[in-house]
Amino acid sequence: MIIAFQKDEVLLADIKSTFDKQEGFRIWWLGQSGFLLQWAGKHILLDPYLSDSLTKKYVTTDKPHVRMSELVIQPATMNFIDLVTSSHNHTDHLDGDTLIALIEHNPNMLLVIPEANRAFVSHRLGCDSDFPVGLNDQESFTSKLGFILHGIPAAHNELERDDQGRCKFMGYVIQFGGYTIYHSGDTLWHHKIIEALKAFDIDLAILPINGNRPERRVAGNLEAKEAVKMAKTIGAKMVIPCHYHLFEFNTVEPDEFIEEAKQQNQPYKILRIGERWERDELMAQ
Repeated sequence: MIIAFQKDEVLLADIKSTFDKQEGFRIWWLGQSGFLLQWAGKHILLDPYLSDSLTKKYVTTDKPHVRMSELVIQPATMNFIDLVTSSHNHTDHLDGDTLIALIEHNPNMLLVIPEANRAFVSHRLGCDSDFPVGLNDQESFTSKLGFILHGIPAAHNELERDDQGRCKFMGYVIQFGGYTIYHSGDTLWHHKIIEALKAFDIDLAILPINGNRPERRVAGNLEAKEAVKMAKTIGAKMVIPCHYHLFEFNTVEPDEFIEEAKQQNQPYKILRIGERWERDELMAQ
């Protein structure tokens, strides 16, 4: 079991210690593709998976989801969340156990999803169908919190759309306070994604690196070298890899990513579970 950098009360104290910090922004890696983004006292959760629901679901199957890193925080303790994103319907990106607890303890929070997934989301969460904010690619949502979210297509494994032409798998570009981050969700390389990102000056890209291996019997993601290439191609000032070190059957080590980023002179940061990254680190590159 990979021990968290910090978890539970210690992680919560670290987050709360920065509540009043107005300059820059900061993120914490919560495992898999889950991140907490904090800016000007406001908080966005990106694709949080904060339970063991998949481990329990698959425990007696031929595809056990054996957890290999610690669960860093209970969602019920996070009563300061303003907005949550889900990039697609897979449970490690749309977890009922996580989201229902967050909704209960954050009654005013917003949930941003691909519009194509509205019926599925409302059924899984038991919420009103008009509760989530739905986006498609080439659409944007401006929140009263000062965040602008732009829908970006994702290919997992295909750039799949519903019968109305709406993306089932998405990433999000989030703009706030003069900053821009890109959270890709689960995706492979696709030229339409690159084209969609050309309009943005991206400070931080968060990209998966666990790869695309059919023998795993799950949809794939960018390989490590592809993730570095994407970050370089879109001009990201910093890239943080994710979607590894959660389940034993679907992971990689970040070594290849590190080596490729060094060769390509692409600024990067490897986070440990529960670790914080400060936007000020960009200025030090």
